[in-house]
Amino acid sequence: MKLNKKLHIICFDVPFPPTYGGVIDVFYKIKALAENGVEIYLHVFYYGRKQQDVLNKYCKEVNYYKRNTSWLNGLGLLPYIVKSRKSDALTKNLERVNAPILFEGLHTTFLLKNKRFKDRKLFVRTHNIEHLYYKQLAKNESNVFKKLFYSIEAVKLKFYEKNLKHSNIILSLSKHETTYFEKKFGEKVMYLPAFHPSDGYHELSKKGYFALYHGNLSVTDNMKAALLLIDAFKPLDYPLVIAGQTSDKKFHSKIDQHKNISFIELKDEAHLFELLNRAHVNVLYSSNNSGLKLKLINALFQSRYVIANNNIADGSGLESLCKIANNKAEIINQLLKITEKDFPDEDIAARKDLLKLYDKNVNAQILIHEL
Repeated sequence: MKLNKKLHIICFDVPFPPTYGGVIDVFYKIKALAENGVEIYLHVFYYGRKQQDVLNKYCKEVNYYKRNTSWLNGLGLLPYIVKSRKSDALTKNLERVNAPILFEGLHTTFLLKNKRFKDRKLFVRTHNIEHLYYKQLAKNESNVFKKLFYSIEAVKLKFYEKNLKHSNIILSLSKHETTYFEKKFGEKVMYLPAFHPSDGYHELSKKGYFALYHGNLSVTDNMKAALLLIDAFKPLDYPLVIAGQTSDKKFHSKIDQHKNISFIELKDEAHLFELLNRAHVNVLYSSNNSGLKLKLINALFQSRYVIANNNIADGSGLESLCKIANNKAEIINQLLKITEKDFPDEDIAARKDLLKLYDKNVNAQILIHEL
């Protein structure tokens, strides 16, 4: 299907493979828009990830710009995550094709108030309330230099956030972030749920085999969650599988002390979905309340019971589908209630109903309507 609609998308990182929250939303948004007929001109900042041919399948053009990660970009009033993504080549490429521009994340908005684009329709997808996110990173960081960097960046981002007023539409990821941005920017804020890999609720048997926690364990918040769950499962007979990537020897040694706890190195999305399909309960925990957690969406589409704390569930619109547990004792209490129970038909019906909010094609059409 061909539409007479074009769109520039500026991405903060290479959005493939879609292995972490931010790029999951970006990649599956690109895919959904392309499959609904939008001609996409993709602009990608890279700084570790490789260029990916698969993006050419969905985009008319893919342009790459090396992110300038020099520490000098930490000087001045501009946030490092913004200043390090400044590019003259990007400016020229945006001028070459007259089309609306979607800035993915506050990170990519260096050109948002550039007068060359004042006649374009400008969208910003907010992936977080960034200054709150960096404030929490600072709080959770033990390295004194990183803690200082995150703290300074949080102040800069809070000051910089006012530049969102130069956009036409702010696309927020969660309901509580929508409320936050509406108070500052009014009617230009629009709630657009996250894009994700699932094509619909995956029908499963009523019983799975283990509890699952998955995440990138190089992220401090995820490692803290994994350690909390190891502690919670120690007195239980029920098996816990932790899936992710880490070479941390102390962490592996801690897991080896418990017969009911195992670690699986996560290979790819197909491997994750296989584990989700086999799990009876997913235990999701975060000490960070900023940003929608895509792992919650995957678990609800692809698995059975979900135990989550408020930091995971709040703002998703899916709170009623989760068993809420905010500490170790509450996690254990919820586990004792459900590990031996079949996943009930009424929960399946409720899940199918609420997950309509995350229909990718419907949400792609909502965005297309605004182009």
